Amino acid sequence: MMTRIVIAGPRGNMGREAVTMVTETEEFELVGVIDRKHDGMNMNDVDGYPQLDVPIFSDAEECFQKVEPDVLIDLTNPQTGKVHMKQALLNGVRPVIGTTGFTDDDVEELSKLAEEKELGAIIAPNFAIGAILMMKFSQMAAKYMPDVEIIEQHHDKKLDAPSGTAVKTAQLISEVRESKEQGHPEEEETLRGARGADFEGMRIHSVRLPGLVAHQEVIFGGEGQALKIRHDSMNRRSFMPGVKLACEAAMKMNVLVYGLEHIIE
Repeated sequence: MMTRIVIAGPRGNMGREAVTMVTETEEFELVGVIDRKHDGMNMNDVDGYPQLDVPIFSDAEECFQKVEPDVLIDLTNPQTGKVHMKQALLNGVRPVIGTTGFTDDDVEELSKLAEEKELGAIIAPNFAIGAILMMKFSQMAAKYMPDVEIIEQHHDKKLDAPSGTAVKTAQLISEVRESKEQGHPEEEETLRGARGADFEGMRIHSVRLPGLVAHQEVIFGGEGQALKIRHDSMNRRSFMPGVKLACEAAMKMNVLVYGLEHIIE
């Protein structure tokens, strides 16, 4: 049975890769895209789009009602992603959201709506399966090595810092690690921010440079030893196996899941 999919943000770097992934997946069918430009046109009528006979909508609700998709893949931004996710659930569409910036209150509200509608939904701070494994391995290590710092590196067009992946990593570690201050008790920053953000005593450092895509290293220190767990995404295509997995999982669930680590055994 084909899964009918709509993609929001098809002109972005991630969106273009998602269009390719969906059209190359035998059991997926791309039935529409949501774009603030080119409303009412088809993808094959617009320069820069793949030559596909797929309608373009600027209004998400109109798109959902006209093409009746099973799944929405949203790769836009936090503000738009939140709106699209709620509209999708209200229209019986299963959302797979690849933006960060959702608050605990947002997740609670959307979780209730997903359960009420009995629809699967996924919010993923990171779709790279290797990054999910990095987070899981870091949580395992933190049980035995609670002194830890996180260094995340991204391209210079990224808007949020720290990244959603870094925050999610810290949250997972905090589930097995008691909050504690690290470093010397009389430590003083001679330049503000030198020690990075503080998450329950863990330090998170954000690097933003052109040429980077998405990279994270989790460093653990112990008596006479150190452990480093690192993941690197070299290009946006690295995220597509995770997007595909999320779409497949959303079709089998009736609750909201925050983070791909919950659907990877």
